[in-house]
Amino acid sequence: MNLYIRYFENDTLATNLDEVVAFLQTLKEVKIDDSVINKIINFQKSNNLYPFRLKAGYTNYVLFLKTEARTLEEFKEMERIRNAQKAEGTYVPERKKSVMDLLAEEQIGWYDAALTFKRVIQIPETNKFQYKDTRFRAKLKASSPLDCYNRIVNHLRNRQDVDPRSQFPSAKSTNFEYKFLDEES
Repeated sequence: MNLYIRYFENDTLATNLDEVVAFLQTLKEVKIDDSVINKIINFQKSNNLYPFRLKAGYTNYVLFLKTEARTLEEFKEMERIRNAQKAEGTYVPERKKSVMDLLAEEQIGWYDAALTFKRVIQIPETNKFQYKDTRFRAKLKASSPLDCYNRIVNHLRNRQDVDPRSQFPSAKSTNFEYKFLDEES
């Protein structure tokens, strides 16, 4: 994904980090160091689609936008068309797939999945209970990542050694990990 960068009337479209740094070096208000470069790299690698603003002065920012455009002219043409559609009231923004959309996407086959949940465990000395992070990993056949998650949670809820008060994370959380292996395995 390319970056459109703008600072007042100066703008460019960068396809790699070297082009970003070269553009920022032309701006005397921007101080480039490792932390600035790391922020730009993290923004470019992230799933974040919102603009990133890099502070250049007391109230001034350099704006970074992710774009599929390959050239500055292509980006500006896409922006001009989008603004014209907004003015006419015909603009319909492209809906990005949510995490749940991706989880529900059908892909029948074998999954290697892991779930970290809060398991209720009794402390023998005090007869009290505590929550303990417990990791459960399984290889199973499912029709989607969400189906995979649901099968694991149902299995754990039906086990005799798992207390019903145990808490399971959301399928969207980082405590559920999965990897699609293949359709046959």
